Amino acid sequence: MAQVRASHILVKTKNEAEDLKVLIDGGRPFEDLAKAHSQCPSGQDGGDLGWFGKGMMVKPFEDACFSMSVGQVTAPIQTQFGYHLIKLTGKK
Repeated sequence: MAQVRASHILVKTKNEAEDLKVLIDGGRPFEDLAKAHSQCPSGQDGGDLGWFGKGMMVKPFEDACFSMSVGQVTAPIQTQFGYHLIKLTGKK
């Protein structure tokens, strides 16, 4: 079964997510921004969610993760939890 490993930053607003994406694209470390801004407990670990397979995350989040390349960071993805920036860190 295919699995991916991802990190994310969860924020309440699309504007906040877009502002963070600009910082990431400008070279700021994803993990540092996750620790400072993410509203998910995983933020303390740089946003790391570990390895997961299909069916373990909400659909928009999962769809993004399984369509990305390792190292890629998404534009803001909306779920019922808020807005996510997702960084794919592994595929197997």
